[in-house]
Amino acid sequence: MKPLSTRRRIWLIGALAILVIGAVVAWRMLPPNALSFAAAHAVTLADYAGPSPIGAPPELRSADLVTRGKYLVDAADCIVCHTTDGGQPFAGGRAFVTPFGILYSPNITADRETGIGAWSDADFLSAVHKGIDNQGRRLYPAFPYESYTLLADEDVLAIKAYLFSLPVAHATSPPNSLKFPFNQRWLMGIWSAFYSPDQRFRPRENRSPEWNRGAYLVEALGHCGDCHTPRNLAQAPDNRHKFEGAVTSGWRAYNITPDAASGIGQWSDAELIAYLSAGHATGHGSAAGPMAEVVDASLRNMAPADVRAIVTYLRTIPAIRTHDLAAPEASPASDNPKSIEASVDPRGKQIFEGACASCHGWSGVGVLTNYATLTGNRAVNDPSAINVAQIVLSGEQRIAVDGALLMPGFGAAYSNTEIAAVANYVTARFGAAPSRLTAQDVAEFRRLSSE
Repeated sequence: MKPLSTRRRIWLIGALAILVIGAVVAWRMLPPNALSFAAAHAVTLADYAGPSPIGAPPELRSADLVTRGKYLVDAADCIVCHTTDGGQPFAGGRAFVTPFGILYSPNITADRETGIGAWSDADFLSAVHKGIDNQGRRLYPAFPYESYTLLADEDVLAIKAYLFSLPVAHATSPPNSLKFPFNQRWLMGIWSAFYSPDQRFRPRENRSPEWNRGAYLVEALGHCGDCHTPRNLAQAPDNRHKFEGAVTSGWRAYNITPDAASGIGQWSDAELIAYLSAGHATGHGSAAGPMAEVVDASLRNMAPADVRAIVTYLRTIPAIRTHDLAAPEASPASDNPKSIEASVDPRGKQIFEGACASCHGWSGVGVLTNYATLTGNRAVNDPSAINVAQIVLSGEQRIAVDGALLMPGFGAAYSNTEIAAVANYVTARFGAAPSRLTAQDVAEFRRLSSE
């Protein structure tokens, strides 16, 4: 056999390298779907022998369409994304900062000119399942149609019935501000072909009815993966790292797999139910930022059996370790101010003493309410300190179960350097590892929260 020439060898090696690189890229860009971990045994709803996992809970099954639709809208958390601060509910206009520019949520009240009042049932189903509006335009997946595609038709139409029962708002959202080529909507057709299969939810015969209900709530209505699952280069959820945690809009959504150190493996069912239902679990801290919005607008309104079903489903997600997160430090700090390593800016301790200690205590155990307890809180035990800085900036204006008004924001009172200093002090004093935030980091958090 005639030996290959040097040029042919180079071409062959190059071709093989391209094939290998292409295979790796394809593997990275084409992750499994959200329910792939559950293996086979999927059947259609018509063939499923157990109680239906879709729709409103049993206590509302005989209710009218609008009442059932309201429950589903709450479960899907629609109001948070489609309402601005102080604005009319569902009138749109909320800004979403992405790596590619700013998107604004649309008006989804029944106004015929600026909302969805002229949409037919088929139009609404197309938008929810396929990400295509009534004019044939592709929607951006900030609207999580890759999750909502799992919703049963009857549930989508119940949602529409409820939205059409609400007061109408004549309101036009600001135009999106996306960089080229991301402002080309037709590209979403390619994205959808890979990441939004336009398939309804199919129960698993080898799983319990509670598991199937939980899967429907988490994957379809709740679209939890949109925040808690990291994204690949195409900005689709990478389900090889399902629920490992991710940073979204300047806040960190934490690991919700059963990993014992970085996830929810050490949480009891009662603690998880309390956190989801009320936004607080003793020993684990309180919800803040986007998660607090989910609790207050969605999870708090759900039937207890549905919250239990969510917990049942989450327990079965494959455990994944988030390597920069250690198990939270749960022991109270000393009752007296203690010295911490000299590398922490001393202004952090000064600010904590003047603005924080009266509520949070020097031990980290809440003085006025358990909601203010810092020990055991995942955010305080996160060496990135993203959420600690964000809550210092913006506060958390929620009404707790015990009636206490939660933390005010200090963004206007302190500089970026000072907020970085107090965040670093809090993680060093009460957490498992100190953070190293800079003034530049805090400036970026301000930018994300002000858009």
